[in-house]
Amino acid sequence: MQHAVIVFLTSVAYAATGSILLWAGYRLFDRLTPGDAHSKIFDEGNHAVAILVGAFILGLAIVIAAAMVG
Repeated sequence: MQHAVIVFLTSVAYAATGSILLWAGYRLFDRLTPGDAHSKIFDEGNHAVAILVGAFILGLAIVIAAAMVG
């Protein structure tokens, strides 16, 4: 029982760390690219920017997951 709780808490910690790193990577990407991607996607409805940001997030998530697994 105790081992299951430790595994659960470790999984939650990894998920939180990965989410924070993914959010920080997105914010850095948004700051380094010209324009505001968030407003272009949600206010203007620009599909090209949405695809670009989605591809970036997917790639970054793969890198973060690989770094965590080892």
